[in-house]
Amino acid sequence: MTASPRAEMLARMEADAGRAVGYLPGTDMPRFVREMMEFVGLDEADVAAIRGSAPLVLGQADGLTTALYEHFLKFPRSARFFLRDDGSVDAERLERRKHSLARWLRETAEVATTSEFSYYLLAVGISHSHRAQRPGGTIPPHLMIGAMSLAQTALAAIFDAELPAGEAAAASAAWNKLLLVHLSVLLLGYLPLRPVH
Repeated sequence: MTASPRAEMLARMEADAGRAVGYLPGTDMPRFVREMMEFVGLDEADVAAIRGSAPLVLGQADGLTTALYEHFLKFPRSARFFLRDDGSVDAERLERRKHSLARWLRETAEVATTSEFSYYLLAVGISHSHRAQRPGGTIPPHLMIGAMSLAQTALAAIFDAELPAGEAAAASAAWNKLLLVHLSVLLLGYLPLRPVH
């Protein structure tokens, strides 16, 4: 009697898992980022599209960051991370967060793949997942994913408004790939430690 194709595949996966030597992403973030870039198909043409569209993005960085945080403030489940104990908006905290988001946009526009930047992203993810943001607590992963979606949508709107259709599509696709690489790093802070094979 022969095994089903599914059973054969599972047996191969199990055998491969026994031979593969994994690593914890946090021990080699540049490798993790590089592998994720390969996985999503981020290539030199994408890097060129990101860097070519970077002036448009950076020229609107203040508007992007302001719009994102205004959006957060519309919803109680996200606004709570930017409020004081008395329920008023913590303007100083909001400005610090905008500054931090603008830094991330600048580094992202350069397609920074340095060791320093990859560990910076990991630190941001751990900060959001483990450090209570008064008074809201830790930021849940679904809000991180939602924030990335908002960023992708805002960037696509900029490209659609400012670039010819083909260039806009290429820029949107390239930025989406890179933002998903970043999201995969940010979410590491939420996941149990597991070796990557």
